[in-house]
This record gives sequence, structure tokens and C-alpha cells, in this order.
Amino acid sequence: MLSQNTADVNTDRTYAELRRRFPTWSAVRDAPVAEIERAIALGGLSHVKAPRIAAILEALSPLGAEPDLAVLDELPDDEALAYLERLPGVGPKTAACVLLFSLGRPVMPVDTHVHRVAGRLGLIDPGVTAEAAHALLTALAGPDPADVYAAHVGLVRHGRRVCHARRPACGRCPLVGLCPSAFLV
Repeated sequence: MLSQNTADVNTDRTYAELRRRFPTWSAVRDAPVAEIERAIALGGLSHVKAPRIAAILEALSPLGAEPDLAVLDELPDDEALAYLERLPGVGPKTAACVLLFSLGRPVMPVDTHVHRVAGRLGLIDPGVTAEAAHALLTALAGPDPADVYAAHVGLVRHGRRVCHARRPACGRCPLVGLCPSAFLV
């Protein structure tokens, strides 16, 4: 949630400040939304994110217990994704991030970089939405969470460093020989 529409460096700082002010997830859940908003202000959109974070933590707190994701332990990936997407403000990317990064599930998060690079490389067809790309790229990456993680991180890194949205650096791209979009953008 904190990383939505935020640079990584600000996400990390925002998370650190949130945890500094609130050492447990139940402390975040029980705090006034205005205090959560102040704690996460650096990350942007705090007026939107703070009430969502509070609502999510409340939903993940059965009978007022410490919030946790144990409800997902027995669910198959598609049902776990659906469960998470029913939480306020959680879309396919956030749900996939939780499953991959927090629970080690082989689910591909698709952000703008992953979507752009996958499209340019022909891994997904033109016109495939980011939402539809989650399932397609998850299947393509395979069942090993380590492979999915590596593919995700590699696509993000490549999108940030080489395959930029407006002016991709095709002249220094190590994938230029495999890329059907090379020098066409």
C-alpha cells in the first residue's frame, strides 16, 4: 500500500517512520487515522492511504487480535488473491506483492515497468492490460517463487535502467537481439 505511486526510496523511508511511531501492526490499527496519515506523509497520498491501511488492519484482526495473514495459509493462490483484493484499496498488484514478497507465493506483481518491458519483449500481446498480465506472466515465470521473484525484479530493474517509457536505451540493451520492439519506440 505504501509503495503505490511512490518512489522506492520514499516507500522505505515512509515504512521506517510508520514502524518507528507504531512498533506493532495493532498499534497502527488502533491509532487515529490522522496519526497514521502524519506518519506516512512522506510517501504521498497519505490522506487516501492512511484510512485504507487502518481498514485493512482491522479486517485482518479477528476478534481484535494482532493483524495477520494466517487466513491465506490454506487458500490456493487465486483465492488468496481474491481475498486480498476484497480489502479496501488493494488491487491486483498490491495483492500479488503481498503473496510474493510476504508469503513466498509464485505470483507475479505487474507494475508499470513489468507491463511495459513484458509488452516490448513480446511476453504479452499488445493490448493486454496490466490486470490481465498478472496471470499470464505468473504462468510464464513458472511455479518456483524464486523464479517469479527474480523475473519480477529483473523486469523492474530493466524497465528503470534501460527500457524507459519514452526513450528506451536500445543501443545498450543486452536483450536487443531478442526484442521485437528494439529501436521502434
